[in-house]
Amino acid sequence: MAKMQDFGQRMRFLVFSIFLNSAANALTISTNLGSAVWTGSSVNLANWIHVPLGTTLFGYGIIVTIMNQLFLGHFDRKRFVSNILYIIPFSYLVEWIGYFWNWIGVNTLNLTGRVIVDIIGLFGVAAAVSIYQRCNIIMHPNDDLAYILRFRFLKGSAVIAQWTSYIPPVTIIVLSYIFTGQLHAIGFGTVLALVAQGAVMGWSDYHVFPKLKHHVDV
Repeated sequence: MAKMQDFGQRMRFLVFSIFLNSAANALTISTNLGSAVWTGSSVNLANWIHVPLGTTLFGYGIIVTIMNQLFLGHFDRKRFVSNILYIIPFSYLVEWIGYFWNWIGVNTLNLTGRVIVDIIGLFGVAAAVSIYQRCNIIMHPNDDLAYILRFRFLKGSAVIAQWTSYIPPVTIIVLSYIFTGQLHAIGFGTVLALVAQGAVMGWSDYHVFPKLKHHVDV
């Protein structure tokens, strides 16, 4: 019974975190002052290959899901399905909620307002990732990559794992700029995410719903 109650609690936190993560990522995109690194990478990739953002996020997620299996060193069917189940709602929620933020005028705020909103969005992303990493039921493959690196290779360090996991998206951002001459959703917020997101995630582990503990399985 205790296990069932624990699983039910984790599921509720998971649903909340998916919506929080989608809304916060969409918020940073709407400000156009810089998104979390993976999100900014996806926006630039979508612009480069001329594919809708939701579809780009989904395809990107498939590729990273395969990478995760390689880092695990064996095929983990549960984890593979978990990653796919996460990216289906998340990918399209980011796109659709982004339309809502633009509709209410987030993208037309003055610079100070957009800076404040961008910071709120970035903190929301970090908190959401912390929540669903601790739930560990289904997880976005991008963040699962950091999770696998964190607990399999990097002795539990959220900061080092986050930095290491940024190598693929930073590479995509650079290639997108080389081929298009444009950068989208990259700026102040991206730098802040590079510097602070891992630390905010580590802080969130202990201060955002602190009774929710890590369910480690690597």
